[in-house]
Amino acid sequence: MHGLHQLCSGLPRCGYNGLSCEIIVSGIINNFIKAMKEIRLMKGNEAVAEAAIRAGADAYFGYPITPQSEVIEYLMAENPEERTGMVVLQAESEIAAINMVYGAAGCGKRAMTTSSSPGMSLKMEGISYLAGAELPCLLVNVVRGGPGLGTIQPSQSDYFQAVKGGGHGDYRMIVLAPATVQESVDFVKKGFDLAFKYRTPVMILSDGIIGQMMEKVELFEQMPRMTEAPEWATVGKKPGKPAVVVTSLQLQAEEQEKVNLRLQAKYREIEQTEVMYETYQCEDAEYLFAAFGSAARITRKAMELARAKGIKVGLIRPITLFPFPYQAVNELAGKVKGILTVEMNAGQMVEDIRLGACGKTKVEHFGRFGGMIPNPDEILAALEQKIIGG
Repeated sequence: MHGLHQLCSGLPRCGYNGLSCEIIVSGIINNFIKAMKEIRLMKGNEAVAEAAIRAGADAYFGYPITPQSEVIEYLMAENPEERTGMVVLQAESEIAAINMVYGAAGCGKRAMTTSSSPGMSLKMEGISYLAGAELPCLLVNVVRGGPGLGTIQPSQSDYFQAVKGGGHGDYRMIVLAPATVQESVDFVKKGFDLAFKYRTPVMILSDGIIGQMMEKVELFEQMPRMTEAPEWATVGKKPGKPAVVVTSLQLQAEEQEKVNLRLQAKYREIEQTEVMYETYQCEDAEYLFAAFGSAARITRKAMELARAKGIKVGLIRPITLFPFPYQAVNELAGKVKGILTVEMNAGQMVEDIRLGACGKTKVEHFGRFGGMIPNPDEILAALEQKIIGG
């Protein structure tokens, strides 16, 4: 305040509406400080953990596995129970963790878990239970190379598992694919919002690049934890109200079909209302790249290299992998001579791009897998070989 007093020392003391100029300037400065966003340099996994606390998460249940162990490490070190009352628990296994999420979600709480590929595979039965019982939760998969134990290097080989339903039964879950640490932060908040809007599991499909890299992030302000339980939550029988039962078990086929019909109607609504994607330089494009997540960042550089050679190429980046932007792909397919999907896998999203293109243009795939990361030069070479010269 001493500096503020010096700043105001030459101003008249009469003030405005009975307020001194010092009070007026103080209010302006305080409002400016409140308007400033908190910016930090953070590793992707740690940013997800901080975003979970700020999103008002009630509980996190997880188990360490590379390359996502920093999530639970950050949460343990940060001790969010003192900050917000959030419970953080290292379960005895991934299977235990997902069933703890089921229990917390059944009580109407914002619950989440994170893992990496083999760990997420172990959670799949529980995820199917969550979808069948229509319970909201947030899942984060920081993908590494596979199959099997594979490698700890980054990959995108869990696309099928996430998008097509890795567990049993006819279920889907909303899948968000961040390309930056900032999006990882933003998708934690959005993921919880979507999970409770539709009463469904939501997955953030990240990878080892995004989880381990450090970037500048703008953190949102702390959100309060929920105090009122939803009507569907199992928080004890209320007087005069019917008992609430949360289950995915239906012993009669007719009742199970009703559940499935309700779920399918919900998935169709999600497909109509929640599609997210980005396009880059598609207005004059003669060719098209399609990529998601960290592969899309690398592909943007390949796009720049191609345009420097006079090759007019654009890029579509699906942000929601379910629901998938089929209509956008279809419209672009009718305007270009070919599409090359760039993925850190053996070719998975390419199937959805082909479905969207609906035979309007040639669609080919280029990928590195097992933890290998493509570089822009080889992406451009693949475009020239498989699409332009193919």
